[in-house]
Amino acid sequence: MRFGFSETCLAHDPGPRHPESPDRLRAIKRGLAKRHSVSYEDAAPATEDDAAAVHDPDYVDEIRAFCESGGGDWDPDTTASEETWPAALASAGLAKDATRAAVNGADGRNTPFALGRPPGHHAVYGDAMGFCFLNNAAVAAQYALDDLGADRVAVFDWDVHHGNGTQDIFYDRDDVFYASVHEDGLYPGTGDADEYGEGDGRGTTLNAPFPAGSGDADFCAAFDELLEPAIGEFDPDVFLVSAGFDAHRHDPISRMHVTTEGYGLLADRVRSLADATDAALAFVLEGGYSLDTLADGIGMVHETFDGRDPVGPEDEVGDEVRDLLDDLRDSHPAL
Repeated sequence: MRFGFSETCLAHDPGPRHPESPDRLRAIKRGLAKRHSVSYEDAAPATEDDAAAVHDPDYVDEIRAFCESGGGDWDPDTTASEETWPAALASAGLAKDATRAAVNGADGRNTPFALGRPPGHHAVYGDAMGFCFLNNAAVAAQYALDDLGADRVAVFDWDVHHGNGTQDIFYDRDDVFYASVHEDGLYPGTGDADEYGEGDGRGTTLNAPFPAGSGDADFCAAFDELLEPAIGEFDPDVFLVSAGFDAHRHDPISRMHVTTEGYGLLADRVRSLADATDAALAFVLEGGYSLDTLADGIGMVHETFDGRDPVGPEDEVGDEVRDLLDDLRDSHPAL
């Protein structure tokens, strides 16, 4: 894969014992050093205009000034320092660059993956939260629409937490389809199955809130039965994956049972759907807080795009998940 990386993203340090630490990127690079065909590309940082295209301009000014004055605790989970603002712009810039590379034909073994931090999918239109300051995937999606000739963008969020920020930004729009599979009841408490979008955007939001303990078969079934038909019908020009790895069974802040192999299965499905819809495909890093499983998960995605065939799930779809999938197929406007 073509990995985007910037040293600037290492400078954002929310403090000791914070799970979203610079060590996440260091662990990823150590893990990828053992893999074949890995390359890295730096990118120009996003601009404040890029941020203001998806965020309240007053919020952009406020968070920049907050960081430049030395930062502190924006909320109990989201801590900034003077270095956070350049890192946030660099992280969003990597997401933009990955999207541009995909639209310009980078695919197959060169499929782009933006390894930026801080992550972004919890950053709503007018606020930072959940370790996130700028919504990297939203910046990339809007950039694709405004500057790369895309008419429609799909975002699939497989992070264990619901990407409330991405949903918030595009909830009433018909040019971005947001789909999330996440743990029900986990932070931030959004992403109910009956959140479909509103106004022009009704039917362009799809949430599958899974019970704790859900694993590979459940995530794959959600993709096969819900996301593939809905996103296929939407027919995006650009397909972005908000790729968090905290649904892994060994991640310390979730209770899901996705395996490392499961991320290969999801990556293979994403690639097939992008090919079927002729969509430019790029990945944007979100969460993942066990350093070993984060590195292994990204390594598995890389190996899948490098030619490895993932092994099918060994578990079975759970009864609660089966009921949810059936209900969504019957009720969701896009299905």
